[in-house]
Amino acid sequence: MRIDTRNNWLTKMFKCKYAYNCLRKQTVIDTCTEALREFEKFGFKFSEIGYGGNHVHFTVDVPKKYSVLTTITMLKSRTSKRIFEKHPNFRKRYPRGSFWSGYEHHESTGGKDLKASEEYIRDQQKHHGIKIIDDRQKKLGGFIAETGVRLVCKT
Repeated sequence: MRIDTRNNWLTKMFKCKYAYNCLRKQTVIDTCTEALREFEKFGFKFSEIGYGGNHVHFTVDVPKKYSVLTTITMLKSRTSKRIFEKHPNFRKRYPRGSFWSGYEHHESTGGKDLKASEEYIRDQQKHHGIKIIDDRQKKLGGFIAETGVRLVCKT
């Protein structure tokens, strides 16, 4: 078995169709990130993933057997499929099942540029002036500890 020693880091950006701000809730962000990370078992390596409200930036090391076009198709298909599965209300906004716009951006990122690219991706929320809404369901114990609420049971 041959080991791929080549550096094929790419910086990519996918934009939501119609530029809707669909990537502002933490649960949707988590779903998209999990879907991207599913490709790690195929040899993909992800570095930073940053969300800017209506788009996602990320850096990925693509195995040599995949072309850029194939990679884009695979990543967009899997992420949109997972988002529609876990968040069925998106079907109301995207009835034809196309979550991502046709626009995408990709560029080759060498070792020197990788750090600058990662820094830009990390600062997406500040750069675009958005606040992520944490809509994840909390466990009761964590909620009580965070808010200081006391539960009283009356019988």
